[in-house]
Amino acid sequence: MDFWQQHFAGRLPALVMFDLDGTLIDSVPDLAAAVDQMLALRGRPPAGVEQVRLWVGNGARVLVRRALAGSLQHSGVAEAEAEAALADFLQAYALEHSRSRLYPGVRACLEHLRQQGVRLALITNKPVRFLPDLLAAHGLQQSFDWVLGGDSLPLQKPDPAPLLHVLQAAGVAAAQALFVGDSRSDILAARAAGVPVVAVSYGYNHGQPIAAENPDLLVDSLAQLI
Repeated sequence: MDFWQQHFAGRLPALVMFDLDGTLIDSVPDLAAAVDQMLALRGRPPAGVEQVRLWVGNGARVLVRRALAGSLQHSGVAEAEAEAALADFLQAYALEHSRSRLYPGVRACLEHLRQQGVRLALITNKPVRFLPDLLAAHGLQQSFDWVLGGDSLPLQKPDPAPLLHVLQAAGVAAAQALFVGDSRSDILAARAAGVPVVAVSYGYNHGQPIAAENPDLLVDSLAQLI
């Protein structure tokens, strides 16, 4: 039995919710540029794209703390230092959208779902202030019925609160919705919300294979959802 038959009786879901970074857009080059600017202000060497790729996925605040610590583990970073660094990072990132790229298959997938009458939502841990310009830069500003950033609600992924918020707003039961992401946080959020989850193989999961998190379906391109 294939995925659509097993979870949606062979039909499309009423609602599909997407993560952003590592799922729809490869944003690490821009994030790394902003991280490196923040580090340079502190007289530190750059982290670089490949290191930042391992650190993203839990929001800007955690990314900055990891950059300061030089590690996924960041408990030793002082709060005052982290807050000052976060402000510098956010200021730098506001100017960094030229390097990000849509992953192959993304536009075709979104357009297909909309043409089929499926409602779409974007749920990301990225601060909401960056989303309008970033979506517009990639021609996605009209793609989603709901857009939630990491600071839109008191809680963010892996907490299910953003997914539950959209489900309630859409009036859609969890069993009739789908979440698509690239990280353990995405899968944990979807599982806690009772929503079937698709994972992409190419995203950011702190260097670990996302298949180990046992998503309901693993794809190499969102074109496979068409």
